[in-house]
Amino acid sequence: MNVFNSFQCEINSVIENLSSEGVLPAGLDTTRVSAEPPRDASHGDVSTNAAMVLAKAAAMKPRELAQLLAERLGAHHAVIEATVAGPGFINLTLDDGFWRRRLVDVLEAGLAYGDSDLGKTELGEGRKVNVEYVSANPTGPMHVGHGRGAVFGDVLASLLAKAGFDVTREYYVNDAGKSGQIEALGRSVYLRYRQALGEDIGDIPEGLYPGEYLVPVGRAIADADGKKWLSKPQDEWMEHCASFGVNEMLALIKEDLKALGIFHDVFISERNDLHQSHKVQEVIDNLEERGLIYTGTLEPPKGKVPDDWEPRPQTLFKATEFGDDVDRPLKKSDDSWTYFATDIAYHLDKYQRGFNDMIDVWGADHGGYVKRMKAAVTAVSEGKGALDVKICQLVNLVDKGKPVKMSKRAGTFVTLREVVDEVGKDVVRFIMLTRKNDAPLDFDLTKVTEQSHDNPVFYVQYAHARCCSVLRHAAVEFPGLDLAPEALAKGPLENLTGDEEIALIKLLATWPRQIENAAEAHEPHRIAFYLHDLAAAFHGLWNKGNTDARARFLVDGDQDLTAARLALLRGCALVIASGLEVLGVTPVEEMR
Repeated sequence: MNVFNSFQCEINSVIENLSSEGVLPAGLDTTRVSAEPPRDASHGDVSTNAAMVLAKAAAMKPRELAQLLAERLGAHHAVIEATVAGPGFINLTLDDGFWRRRLVDVLEAGLAYGDSDLGKTELGEGRKVNVEYVSANPTGPMHVGHGRGAVFGDVLASLLAKAGFDVTREYYVNDAGKSGQIEALGRSVYLRYRQALGEDIGDIPEGLYPGEYLVPVGRAIADADGKKWLSKPQDEWMEHCASFGVNEMLALIKEDLKALGIFHDVFISERNDLHQSHKVQEVIDNLEERGLIYTGTLEPPKGKVPDDWEPRPQTLFKATEFGDDVDRPLKKSDDSWTYFATDIAYHLDKYQRGFNDMIDVWGADHGGYVKRMKAAVTAVSEGKGALDVKICQLVNLVDKGKPVKMSKRAGTFVTLREVVDEVGKDVVRFIMLTRKNDAPLDFDLTKVTEQSHDNPVFYVQYAHARCCSVLRHAAVEFPGLDLAPEALAKGPLENLTGDEEIALIKLLATWPRQIENAAEAHEPHRIAFYLHDLAAAFHGLWNKGNTDARARFLVDGDQDLTAARLALLRGCALVIASGLEVLGVTPVEEMR
């Protein structure tokens, strides 16, 4: 139950009743009416802007309308006070019994608490969403920057699934043979193949991939084919080495992702699924038939013009008709398709597979590509498709405050797998969400493994472990007490009367709202932030018991109070575990 959605429905019902009574005009537009927590908790539990957004249409002063609505809302069984503040905000204060019933909701739902119908259609089916993330070039192992996008995309997919969407996790494989990276990979693999046959290849030429991860790839070709490729023309060995290399690198990437707990539903090959199936030509033909392609000459780039730039007629897509700044080329000077042309075909393919909603997770260097892709999706879907692009900024890897940049295995960067092996997948996943995706992130290998309150992973995990520890002790000290969530939900919860206890329940009750808001905004970092706040509230309540024995969760000689507090503790553990499940992090029961 999303408490605030529930009260928004109640507010709308009051407005409808007043309209039916003739007190307010009929047909008032309530789409801008909101119900949310007040910025200042001392103002109450629920705040609504209803009077301010409806006053003009109702031909009333905001505060006058607010008083009218507050009088009706004050009659709600759970409302103990309805006040008007400022220019016309209505603040509602709810009784403690209402909040204790929300704790029952948590205990009865378990890990499913927070599951939402936000993404459900009228038929009760999940609305289809395609989340494409990672999509790293299959030329080597993933680096730490790839890991941020991988975690962001994976957690966003989990978040949307919890909110009721039908999510497909997708990886786009840039494996077209004529791309610069794939050709460089083919040449690099061929060098390692010659090396495996005993040749001294010297230093790896600039522009190729120097990492040692290609040594076993070259050896595998040598073991399988011997000297076969030494006598073959370049076109033949290039085709084989590039294709073999892509397959091996994709297998390596999948293993790296597996170590991070990430599995994709679909892998789309640029080469097989787009070029060889002629989908690029098909989308070009479609756009041409609709008059969206023409031959023209672009203006020179703004700012410093490259020395090799020259105006020439090009095949252009009318991107400006769909919100872009300039029209975009679809063919290169050698008459091959641009990356943009291929990407248009790819997103049309997504749309044709039933995905009106598409989310792409890109690296920091792709920000300038967003407008053209949004324009393309609008064009090929005729306005029915929507693309949201999330840019993940850089990750600065440090150790004891000093930058870490080099890796023997990769040659030029620290691999994601090295970091996962060093600190564990749970740490990597959580830390990647401790900043909003569009802000740079510092990843300190030392600090993220410290057992201190400054380490957000430890802080949240410790809260869950403490809950589990108390429950284990309760089983020994109160052997007759049923500690199952459904049994605790039926216990004497009226014993929960302390301000900190009620405040913690209120925080637990906002979990469904956190899920829906984070899912709507496509911002999974909100879940990590919420879990940190929840852990802080729990630790605060725990610490109170250090100085006051009556404030502890287990109270000698008072089984009813103990049972009530264990219900609160169990609810806290369930919501933390539910949140960690969304993040793909294992909730620990003991700290080691």
